Amino acid sequence: MNITIIGAGYVGLVTGACFAELGNHVTCVDLNKEKVDQLKKGILPIYEPGLEAMVVSNIAENRLHFVTAIEEQAVEPQVIFIAVGTPSDKDGAADMQYVEMAARNIGSYIKNYCAIVDKSTVPVGMADRVKTIIQQELKCRKLAVKFDIVSNPEFLREGAAIKDFMQPDRVIIGLSSKKAKSIMLDLYLPIMRNPEKIYFMNVKDAEMTKYAANAMLATRISFMNEMAVLCERLDVDIENVRIGLGSDARIGSAFINAGCGYGGSCFPKDVRALINMAERHGMDPIILNAVEKRNFLQKQILHEKLQYIFGQDLSNTTIAVWGLAFKPGTDDMREASSLVLLENVLKRGAQVQAYDPVAIPVAKQMLAPHWLSSGQITFTDHPYDALDNVDALVLVTEWMSFCYPDLSAMKKRMRRHIIIDGRNQYDPKQIKEAGFEYYGIGR
Repeated sequence: MNITIIGAGYVGLVTGACFAELGNHVTCVDLNKEKVDQLKKGILPIYEPGLEAMVVSNIAENRLHFVTAIEEQAVEPQVIFIAVGTPSDKDGAADMQYVEMAARNIGSYIKNYCAIVDKSTVPVGMADRVKTIIQQELKCRKLAVKFDIVSNPEFLREGAAIKDFMQPDRVIIGLSSKKAKSIMLDLYLPIMRNPEKIYFMNVKDAEMTKYAANAMLATRISFMNEMAVLCERLDVDIENVRIGLGSDARIGSAFINAGCGYGGSCFPKDVRALINMAERHGMDPIILNAVEKRNFLQKQILHEKLQYIFGQDLSNTTIAVWGLAFKPGTDDMREASSLVLLENVLKRGAQVQAYDPVAIPVAKQMLAPHWLSSGQITFTDHPYDALDNVDALVLVTEWMSFCYPDLSAMKKRMRRHIIIDGRNQYDPKQIKEAGFEYYGIGR
């Protein structure tokens, strides 16, 4: 099948590469010429395990192409995916300018029937807006081209996106046309041999499903983080509570790990967008507001623990930070807990020595230039190098390589032997027996 993907960001690039891997002819369209030029060479703007090799091989097989304008593609598509960004506006609403721009480009280009598929996370009802824009463009061109609008939200986890695409636990498709349904089945049956796991519904239902899913997961995380705060005050170990809670078949163990807050490109903006949708329709989203507030407070916990140990003035303190990405398996630092920690401890005068397996280049772009030029924060090439003469280690991202540290080697490098475990990755008893002070989340 001939497929066009508008947007070569995280979702668009993964979607395009995976569909090409399945034998389709895919063209990714992105306005950023520098990005497109790099992608043509197989150089990716993001880190995602396995994606670079897949992109390079499909370029070589002439199945995957990158262009800066929809008119530049060599073949006429049967399906066009909209996979552009929908960042938060000032009021928390999803910014639809890029989706609307994509719709205008589609309306100014299509000549024959195609299915237009919203892959971007868009507010409920946006499909109707996309349809109207395309119809307006076609009217200006004095053409009567038939097309269908489909909602096909993505559920890709950063760090496991290829597996999630190729082996999905479900596919959500919103549409109202038999022809579009046939096309979407042709696309997904090669990876979803059990058609019962492809759920067809109305377009608005599919749009809402994406938001509801992310909001539910964010709610589970925030609930456990709130329980962790209470456990800490009651001298209860949240990890034992988590095990007991997760063993309940009605609840399960997914997304109930206490930590230092969630981040990334999805949960924060989607919770805010859902809050905005509710408020615009006269509803007070009590639970969602609480989720947002708890996550904000949770991101303060790491630097609050440092202040509890060392006091407000950290000017004579050197802190090691392990992990900068918002989660393992990615270099994405959007809304990362590490940014809140770094901003607070640097403002209070601390020296910081930080390490992350892949996110250091991104951190250098996101941090204020004066922190970098002053030398107040430095980055190391090895996790243990970040420990030299530090007063405390703060673990922020639970990378696999941090799971089993050499405590003896760490102890020799550190000036003071304090570990703040922001993801409850370590066994407190083992850490204390090795001669460290241990501070976890809710334990």
